[in-house]
Amino acid sequence: MRVLVAEDERDLAALLATGLRRAGFAVDTVHAGDDALEALGLLPYGAAGTPHDAPHPYDVLVLDRDLPRLHGDDVARRLVAAGSPTRILMLTASSAVEDRVDGLDLGADDYLGKPFDFPELVSRVRALRRRSARPALPPLLERDGLLVDTVRRTAVRDGRDLGLTPKEFSVLQLLLEADGAFVSAEELLERAWDAHADPFTGAVRVCVSKLRAKLGEPGLIRTVQGAGYAL
Repeated sequence: MRVLVAEDERDLAALLATGLRRAGFAVDTVHAGDDALEALGLLPYGAAGTPHDAPHPYDVLVLDRDLPRLHGDDVARRLVAAGSPTRILMLTASSAVEDRVDGLDLGADDYLGKPFDFPELVSRVRALRRRSARPALPPLLERDGLLVDTVRRTAVRDGRDLGLTPKEFSVLQLLLEADGAFVSAEELLERAWDAHADPFTGAVRVCVSKLRAKLGEPGLIRTVQGAGYAL
């Protein structure tokens, strides 16, 4: 659900982030290789040079190959060497076969040349996210008359289209994937919102309230104080 876009062209980075958010992802952006390493928790700190934990684990890194200060190739090498589960979609202005081969040999999971069609980018990011999901989940999730298609991003209950917003769909998908276990508000905020979300706002509570209203009766979402939400 969470994507990091590492792209030095700021207008393009903003465009990618906006489009991916509309597709239902939580997206953060950086514009240099060292900033990407910091966001991924791969920059050492202290005398021991120990890497710190990533503040927000990412499912997919959309990585421009030609980043300033630290090349995208080096970012990919460091991420793969760390054994990170984050999948890499590498972007480049070069469409030469040897460049694609080099990028994949570095450990990138997928490769897309510029210019590209945005729907293809979204589709590839979704495919990588499904590949990194633990455990692998079916594209269709069902519960009590609720049918959620995670590929087409549609949600229907008893034949009625729920008309969910991207954020509502993301929260519902996370609750369904938890398979009855409680998901805390903090985890929902971390996985469905971007890094700039204020943890002290009522964003999760408001989103769940709207989701409950759209799901209708009988109610599906349970709330336990201190535990979170569950379907």
